[in-house]
Amino acid sequence: MIQINYLAFAIPLFLGFILLEYAWSRKRAKSVHQFAESIANLNVGIAERLTDLLTAGLFYWVFDWIYQHGAIFHIRENFITWTLLFLLTDFIWYCYHRCGHQVNLLWGFHVVHHQSEDFNYTTSTRITLLQSIARGLFWSILPWIGFPPHMIFTFLLIHGTYPFFTHTTLVGKLGFLEWFMVTPSHHRVHHSSNDIYLDKNFGDILIIWDRLFGTFAEETEPPVYGLTKPLKSHSFLWQHFHFLLEMALAFISATNGKERWKIIFGKPDDLDPQLREEGETLFHIHQSKGELNIKLQNYILWTTGLTMLILFFTILLEQYFTIGQLVFLSFWVLINVISTGAMLEKKAWVFYLEYAKVYILMGILAFSPISQAFIWILLAFLVCLTWYIRPIKEWYVHVVLCV
Repeated sequence: MIQINYLAFAIPLFLGFILLEYAWSRKRAKSVHQFAESIANLNVGIAERLTDLLTAGLFYWVFDWIYQHGAIFHIRENFITWTLLFLLTDFIWYCYHRCGHQVNLLWGFHVVHHQSEDFNYTTSTRITLLQSIARGLFWSILPWIGFPPHMIFTFLLIHGTYPFFTHTTLVGKLGFLEWFMVTPSHHRVHHSSNDIYLDKNFGDILIIWDRLFGTFAEETEPPVYGLTKPLKSHSFLWQHFHFLLEMALAFISATNGKERWKIIFGKPDDLDPQLREEGETLFHIHQSKGELNIKLQNYILWTTGLTMLILFFTILLEQYFTIGQLVFLSFWVLINVISTGAMLEKKAWVFYLEYAKVYILMGILAFSPISQAFIWILLAFLVCLTWYIRPIKEWYVHVVLCV
């Protein structure tokens, strides 16, 4: 019997809902998807699914170790304990999420989720590895209390699924559900940069915590999505690390321990906003070079589709790949999300990433049971690629990127 990883099916499931939302928005003549924003969002989501290969089992092992060696109680399964665990997981999420907006270090992990100036199902995919780790640390209190890991993971799957459906502008207010559930209306408020909406509606499934602790806000005016100071970049790497770099620059220029402590654990609003410009100058970050032509859009779209397909089968059949193949496949997926982000900004250096993808594919084949003669053919092909790198680059930059 073939052994498969059923978590892989999250990819086609969520992609299907994204396409349904897009079709619905077109039918209603309501534009809620920008091409570059959607691709940048999906890039972050693809990287997060890739890291699940490493983190899903690791989190379960950590929770199990805490439960086996440090649990205060050993809680049994019944209706009351399942209900209590649901309330606790949602409350811990609220605490984590609120800290993620009010503590610089945690905001550095969470900020990626709020960068998009669109609000749709692709936005919900903007979850990073660092954010997942921080969230897991908060939830580690549950096995310490005495909840078995399998109970915890049941609700973690729910918390990973439900928020996906609150990231949309196509669903209005939902009547009496608005009183106790987090709805799309509530979450639109949370993702908005309007002054009256800042640091509001941190709940994940239940909105009751926001109502109890004074962080609730009703949707009363049209939301403006994204950061209060827009990032204006679709670079995968810059999106992930810009705020951590701003913290590092502030930390270096700090003159005493108190200032350094405040940089790490203070509020994001306390950081000098000019640090963003310093980082952009240091790493030559600038806005995209004009509109993307239809050929480049199609190339990016097909590349993203192929990346998701490869990722799906990598996760689905992970037990049948060698360690070497998994390493090369992971690098190939990661380079793809970095390169498509660079294509959105028409960066000429993306050509070298495209070249690297070919070499990685050759590495995957090298770990496969192929004949020695075919390996020599691959080596000859790589030599030709390297020999003609300059003319191929000129063609790529002018024809593909149109720079």
